[in-house]
Amino acid sequence: MDAPAETPPIRDAAGLRAQFGPVGPLAARKVLDRIDDYGRRFIALSPFLVVASADGAGNADASPRGDAPGFVAVADPRTLVIPDRRGNNRVDTFQNLFEASGVGLIFLVPGIDETFRVNGTAALTRDPALLEPLRAQGKVPAAGLVVRVREAFFHCGKAMIRSRLWDPAQHVARDTFPSLGRILSDQTAAADVAEAEATIAEGYRTRLY
Repeated sequence: MDAPAETPPIRDAAGLRAQFGPVGPLAARKVLDRIDDYGRRFIALSPFLVVASADGAGNADASPRGDAPGFVAVADPRTLVIPDRRGNNRVDTFQNLFEASGVGLIFLVPGIDETFRVNGTAALTRDPALLEPLRAQGKVPAAGLVVRVREAFFHCGKAMIRSRLWDPAQHVARDTFPSLGRILSDQTAAADVAEAEATIAEGYRTRLY
């Protein structure tokens, strides 16, 4: 029996388009070069987004950001300001921006299947005029991310519908998966489980802002 023929690789944009077909008229025309009123309203409802960046060699990173709904400021239709709340000091996104300024954002709103995407360039800011309005729990962020908008558009809800992300019946009981303290203790051997658990709990309690 003859072996099945190998599928030829896709090597260029023409081959990619031949594989997937044309872009529909709504998808082709939905991309804006600014944040319009719908985008502004969605961002005001969003408590969570993911920031994607890459260094000069193309090594990619995706980092979560979250706070009370509307924590990201729309300074003007082409500028967003994202506060940098306290984290683990890896500062992966900021380090990438020294080499490549491009970023991609995806905003989520619990209960809404559609998401909002923004692509553009970004830079670190310590400007008090931009950061003071982003005060939370009485604390002004020490730094923030200023994003210059190149593209902004809504993404259909198919991924959310397939994943049933917002369906409470799909939520995983926390005790069915190891705690972060257990995972980091096993992975790093830098602390025993109890010490790692205590460190994480203290950080959640006192170092959110």
